[in-house]
Amino acid sequence: MFPANSPETGRDPWADEPSSPAGAAPRTGPAAEIDQGRSRGPRRLRRGGAARRPDDEADPDDEDEAEPQVEVRRKISLAIGGFAALLGLGLVVAAQTSSPGHRLPFTLVVTIVQVMFLLAWTMVTRPPALAVVLGVGAATAVAADVVAVRSAEARLAPLLYIAVGGVLAALLGQLVRRVDRVRVTDSLRTTATTVFGVVGIATLIVLSRIPAGTQAIAVCLTAAGVALVVARLADAAAAWPRLAPQVPRGAAGVVGGAMVGTLISALLGGYLVTPFTPTRAAIIGLVAAVVAVLADLAVSYAEAGRMMAGEMPSVWAARHMQGPLGGFAMAAPAAYLMCRLVL
Repeated sequence: MFPANSPETGRDPWADEPSSPAGAAPRTGPAAEIDQGRSRGPRRLRRGGAARRPDDEADPDDEDEAEPQVEVRRKISLAIGGFAALLGLGLVVAAQTSSPGHRLPFTLVVTIVQVMFLLAWTMVTRPPALAVVLGVGAATAVAADVVAVRSAEARLAPLLYIAVGGVLAALLGQLVRRVDRVRVTDSLRTTATTVFGVVGIATLIVLSRIPAGTQAIAVCLTAAGVALVVARLADAAAAWPRLAPQVPRGAAGVVGGAMVGTLISALLGGYLVTPFTPTRAAIIGLVAAVVAVLADLAVSYAEAGRMMAGEMPSVWAARHMQGPLGGFAMAAPAAYLMCRLVL
């Protein structure tokens, strides 16, 4: 005999699951998994076709977007290359007029370049106590030129002392006012670069006083000028491969400029008198060319950094003159050192 009523009689087959923990055990099996999957919402597709739920972590590839490259303005690159060519040509030609009793014309040309460097660097970097830095830089440039012309022996040590004194004087001037004192630490590198740059250009006067110094100026500054011009022309043609998305410069121009500058210096070495040879000229020309293009490239990186920091752009001419001026300011001491070591 079977019971008249089944154990399931009176139960609603559509009743919901009990919510209390003490109730019946939750359902398991495929039906429960399907219900849980439906409760979590629709599934979206990843880029590769795999499903993704809204609560999953986002794919890093979806978040990272390629930074747009800064456009290379070809006309500006050509203008900077032309300025570098004129600057190098003026310094090389002026150096040929220097003689033991006739150094004033070359000194005047060097002073003009120093003033251009000082104005361009301070307008772009805007150090604290700008008037103080300008005054100290001008006084340092004049002192370096006078010592370079009138010293009993053509040595680099007196100019180094003047540069260190100029940096200390500029820092003391920046410490006077409280508003400038806060930024002294951040602007130390900028102030030192400005003062050492004007003194570095005065190195050309000292170099013109030693034997074979005038020829060394011709070789090194020609190599530096050619390297800067070729690098900028290559950037105007095709800035490839890009060194950084924010910097409108290409590695081909930097490397190609240094190589062409070295080649030109080696050719000049074959026409100069002893102690110059093509090999020696190529060595000192290589150093000057590499220093010049790297200084110019560093200026481009610094400009990109200021733009990314949101700083207002400075005077248009000063920004684009800064690279060639910095390149020649760094190439001048390198030419002196290589002349002492190689020749």
